[in-house]
This record gives sequence, C-alpha cells and structure tokens, in this order.
Amino acid sequence: MPDRITLRPAKPGEGPLLSALAFRSKCHWGYSPAFMAACRAELTVSEADIANPARHYHVAESGGAVVGFYALERTPPNHYELEALFVEPKHIGHGVGRALIEHAKSHARRLGAMSIRIQGDPNAMSFYLAAGGLQVGTRESASIPGRDLPVFCIPLA
Repeated sequence: MPDRITLRPAKPGEGPLLSALAFRSKCHWGYSPAFMAACRAELTVSEADIANPARHYHVAESGGAVVGFYALERTPPNHYELEALFVEPKHIGHGVGRALIEHAKSHARRLGAMSIRIQGDPNAMSFYLAAGGLQVGTRESASIPGRDLPVFCIPLA
C-alpha cells in the first residue's frame, strides 16, 4: 500500500518518466513482447504532449516517487477524453487508480466538462465501471489493427 497519495500537474521534463511508467503498467497485464512493441508509440508521452494546453497531465506521488498519472484532452464541445491512466504495477489495486480517476473527474468538472470518454484496456473494464463509467461502444485500437477496445462514458453533469 502506498503512503499518502498527492496529485499535481505533470512538470516539463517528465515525459520519459511517464512513458516508462505507462509501459510498465501495460506490461503488468501479461501482454506479449510483440504486442508491447506495437503499443510503444501510443504509450509514449512527449514533452509537447505535456506542454499542450488542450491536454491536462496529472501525476500521483507517494513517498516522493511518481506512482501513476492520467491525461485528459478536451473534445469539443464540453467533453474530455481520458487519454491515459496508468499506475506503477506494485501499486495497482491499492487506491492509486481510484485517486487518479476521481481527480480526473473533479478536474474535468472544473473545466466545464459534461462527460469523460474513455477507450479502456479490457483489463480495466471493471475499474471504469466502478468509477461510474457506462460502456457505450467499442473503438479500434490505434496500436493493434483489428483489436476493438471498450469505450466508456462517465457523465459529470
């Protein structure tokens, strides 16, 4: 169980740290090396991503270490897409993900969002449903052609 979790905006220069965390988190689910190689670009957080005013990156820290992060991106008119939510594998199931999704929901509300849309990994389906998400369809993976992923919507209004 992590120490107290604090959340803060991502800082310039943290792209490589967040990219590596996202990759480790995705690996946690036992995907093959070939699958992970196909996902690498999609899991990469660039400095331009962090600096983009249409994206909102927040990190969770515990004991002075980054243990997770999320990214929201505005999708007009008043909605946001959860572009990323990843937790260090040893902290999965210990409240970090819950703290991140609740912060993302609060942050999106402050930004005037009516909902958050999420294309989730099938392994995270129960997590997003427990967070108030409703499965509203599927979308093809940007990394693996022919692989459909569940899409959720969390209403905020």
